[in-house]
Amino acid sequence: MRNGAAKQVAVSGLLTSLMLVLGLVERQFPLTAAVPGIKLGLANSVLLYAIYMLGVKETLILMLLKALMSWVIYTNLNAMFYSLAGGVLSVLAMLILYRVKGVSVIGVSAIGAVFFNVGQILMAVIMLNTPGLLFTYLPILMVSGVATGVLTGLVAKMVMEHLHVLNKQMR
Repeated sequence: MRNGAAKQVAVSGLLTSLMLVLGLVERQFPLTAAVPGIKLGLANSVLLYAIYMLGVKETLILMLLKALMSWVIYTNLNAMFYSLAGGVLSVLAMLILYRVKGVSVIGVSAIGAVFFNVGQILMAVIMLNTPGLLFTYLPILMVSGVATGVLTGLVAKMVMEHLHVLNKQMR
């Protein structure tokens, strides 16, 4: 294995592990007291890092790895479908918005959180035949998605700023 390929595998493994640990931390402190299904989305900050620092291919691989490994470690097969639906829509939306000039990491994060919720609700509509969720529950999750996405985006922005400083110091 070439040095570059080995480095890419190591970074992907590290970031996947980080997303899984952040997911575990989120499970310990659920935000679902008022509305079930709301979570901060800390693993999204790792995907934001990947979008800005690694590239499209790596970001998609990380999202898939996180969904698959979360299924193996934490949940059941149905939950994996929800995670994949939310993850795919979220990453696609973030990748599109990332390319729009003037949109900050915080904006990209907020749209990612909203589209994650959209993906999960669409999967619920398909799997459970519950189209009413689009008009009852989705609006609530969209509002919470913007709020949690902004918080996650702020965290990701601060982390990436520090990583840029560290990268410059290591050169």
